[in-house]
Amino acid sequence: MAEHFPAGFLWGVATAAYQVEGAAREDGRGLSIWDVFAHTPGKVTHGDTGDIACDQYHRLEADLDLLVELGIPAYRFSVAWPRIMPAGHGAVNQRGLDYYSRLVDGLLARNITPMLTLYHWDLPQALQEVGGWTNRATAGYFADYATVVYRALGDRVPFWITLNEPWCSAFVGHLEGRHAPGWQDEAAALAATHHLLLAHGQGVQALRAAGAAEGVGITLNLAWNVPTSDDPADVAAAQRLDGNQNRLFLDPLFHARYPADMLAHYAPVSDFGFVQAGDLATIAAPLDFLGINYYEKHVVQADPTDPTRGALVLPPTGPLTSVGNGSDPDGLRELLVRVSQDYTPIPLYVTESGAAFYDYVNPTDRVTDTERIAYLDVHFRAAHQALAQGVDLRGYFVWSYLDNFEWAMGYAQRYGLVFIEFGTQRRIPKQSALWYRQVIQRNALE
Repeated sequence: MAEHFPAGFLWGVATAAYQVEGAAREDGRGLSIWDVFAHTPGKVTHGDTGDIACDQYHRLEADLDLLVELGIPAYRFSVAWPRIMPAGHGAVNQRGLDYYSRLVDGLLARNITPMLTLYHWDLPQALQEVGGWTNRATAGYFADYATVVYRALGDRVPFWITLNEPWCSAFVGHLEGRHAPGWQDEAAALAATHHLLLAHGQGVQALRAAGAAEGVGITLNLAWNVPTSDDPADVAAAQRLDGNQNRLFLDPLFHARYPADMLAHYAPVSDFGFVQAGDLATIAAPLDFLGINYYEKHVVQADPTDPTRGALVLPPTGPLTSVGNGSDPDGLRELLVRVSQDYTPIPLYVTESGAAFYDYVNPTDRVTDTERIAYLDVHFRAAHQALAQGVDLRGYFVWSYLDNFEWAMGYAQRYGLVFIEFGTQRRIPKQSALWYRQVIQRNALE
């Protein structure tokens, strides 16, 4: 029996500017922190960079035509801040705005709904040189940038996401050092957390002032954390991990406060003195939707040797993706229900969900990625179950439209519905893309 989704449910695919555009030195684009990070020896697999990536900047029309061929109703993309304001603030690069105007017009001409992300990790390097996200001024610069982009595109774009995955920007970039800017400083990660959230809040204010009466949100990457046992130490470890990954962002956004247990946990590192009067009210400005990116569930065990969270995430079991993640669709259902019940009744969108596998072009010139089909199928069903439990879920965007530059993993991992032969830039829709087209056409799972 088919499982039908609500009429108007928005199916889509997602990408990010640095991962697909290329043209890193063209038409007035400034340097981003990822340009610098990727060109630093030892930071990215095989020294890969996003200089060319999928070359979408030059192949835009063909990529938009392929969206039509695959029957994709919505496209989530990001705007590269350094392509619009090369120095991060001040002078505006009209050629950058013109590119995104062509992108949006091209989508609308093909009856594809645009969903725009203002910040997907590519901070202008000029701002990084004066502290980046540890500098409070960056939040104000982001609001100015948001205003510029909205004035150029706001009449045509119905969905505006301020930030993508601020947890990754703050903690993977400033504590773990695996992402740009490559720092390993816990106090800096906490300051970056607050200033990213403040940038979101000031960005929302800027978008509203520029005329955005609706369609404003943010995207968080949330993980479902469960203790490995009912031992109080394991339960507390899972709670700490939940606090860091989820509540440190959900609580200020929807309750205008930081979690008390997280303030106590981080007290030896930071007194949160960067929080000024009025900041939390700004961060908690009303939103029109929340985007949730979901990739994994964590089974957590206490680990007294871990200096930051005292927690160990156990290796997943069962079928694994090529990056070692498991497939835990029930975690998606649990997160959607939890956010809907505990935090906000506003519409939710799954703005990213997908998996990397060992994809290759076989001798018949096809990419048979049955593992990805199985992965997406069970996650779509989990989303359907969340709908049945009363969650106001409005859409689902698969990560990713194209194989692309996967950050520190370079081109070693393939998440796309479309295979990219990077040397020639040939696009080959995978079996999963054809399967997804059928799901969209039916608006249902068989």
